[in-house]
Amino acid sequence: QVQLAESGGGLVQPGGSLRLSCAASLSETIFSINDMDWYRQAPGQQRELVARITRGGTTNYADSVKGRFTISRDNAKNTVYLQMNSLKPEDTAVYYCHAESLEILGVTPRGHWGQGTQVTVSS
Repeated sequence: QVQLAESGGGLVQPGGSLRLSCAASLSETIFSINDMDWYRQAPGQQRELVARITRGGTTNYADSVKGRFTISRDNAKNTVYLQMNSLKPEDTAVYYCHAESLEILGVTPRGHWGQGTQVTVSS
């Protein structure tokens, strides 16, 4: 019912920038997309929440990325973005898009995961 397509990952030097995109494709049974998030998971570590944005535009960031990353969304396109500046080697991870959807006549939202995109920060 909801498919998430991520793009924008790659190899970048420390101090560089990348912009990740995640577009949600919806079936006709989906009424709306609520929260949209970016998570990341480094080898041997747990998946962690990097940034979250509500449908109304309220944002939250992990302490480790505050001031460097910016999450935004285009509700008309059902797309969420993550602008990553001043990248550090410790930002290296697989970045996953996550979206919360509500079915037509539904009450409880459902979560959906993207396939993940690799971000590598290395000199």
